[in-house]
Amino acid sequence: MRLALVPRERAAGTVSELLERDMVVRSAKISKRDGEVLVPINPAGEEHAGRLGLEVVEGEVHGRKDESPQRTVARLLSLPDDVMRLLPMRWEFVGDVAILRLDERLRPYEAAIGEAYAKALGVSSVCVDRGGVSGELRRPRIDLIHGESSESVRLENGILYKLDVRELMFASGNVDERARMGSLDCQGETVVDMFAGIGYFSIPVAKHAGAERVYACEKNPVSFRYMEGNLALNGVGEAVSPVLGDNRDLPLAGIADRVIMGYVGGTRDYLWKGFDLLAPEGTMHFHDTYKTREMPRALERDVSLAAGGREHEVVSLREVKSYAPSVSHYVADIRVYG
Repeated sequence: MRLALVPRERAAGTVSELLERDMVVRSAKISKRDGEVLVPINPAGEEHAGRLGLEVVEGEVHGRKDESPQRTVARLLSLPDDVMRLLPMRWEFVGDVAILRLDERLRPYEAAIGEAYAKALGVSSVCVDRGGVSGELRRPRIDLIHGESSESVRLENGILYKLDVRELMFASGNVDERARMGSLDCQGETVVDMFAGIGYFSIPVAKHAGAERVYACEKNPVSFRYMEGNLALNGVGEAVSPVLGDNRDLPLAGIADRVIMGYVGGTRDYLWKGFDLLAPEGTMHFHDTYKTREMPRALERDVSLAAGGREHEVVSLREVKSYAPSVSHYVADIRVYG
């Protein structure tokens, strides 16, 4: 069987990504040897491993019972039937951390549930998403119920994102948009990422899209600290200039070939600054939430008001994901000509 040889220091993010992409042969055991994790992979996994720079070899593996994580959890837990029926059937991975949503009635059993899901999913830590965020900096309501740390590294499209899920949200639903940013042709461009977070878009445009200079602005000091670490982790520290503070205070104007506004919830209030940052000609990637029945008129109204008479065109408009009943997260690519 074909095995991807994953260095142990990269195992948490890499193995999780391969599992999420359904590239692991689940009937075979993942094993370890001499500082490496040996992951049995299918043909799609072998191709992806090559893109990640992993060595793939032929080797022997031991089989394991073809048991779903849900069945494993049920086997490991001894709880009343009415409690078992409340257990979640879905979860989210951020590297070596699994995040669950649990019914409030399960609180008395969370320690046992966390241990069972850690064993079933092969992760070190399990967290519970209580729902919602607090404060202007949008800290998530997440608690650790198993393991020693909620900090982890997620590997996505060849990029490593390190964060603490109790401190910061990881928008897994934006994976396609992060990949799209990395696929752009930004050769020789100056890019301003107005809401950089931990480097969600700044790193792809620097590492994969070829941007010459990226100004990554972030006002949350926790996000900023992780962004600085992620720039070094991905080897793009020379191309990306991190800026701590409110993007409206950026002492820049008319310098950007491309502006990224990758935030939702009032982003339209910053559109004027996006236009101010753009060179006489450039492109803006504008994210925000809108009521579905009001699109695209509402977006075009907001963009026109902020443009201040500058000639522009919405060249692309896409729904990223549903945000709330009758409300969606959209991204518009706006070309500015003057």
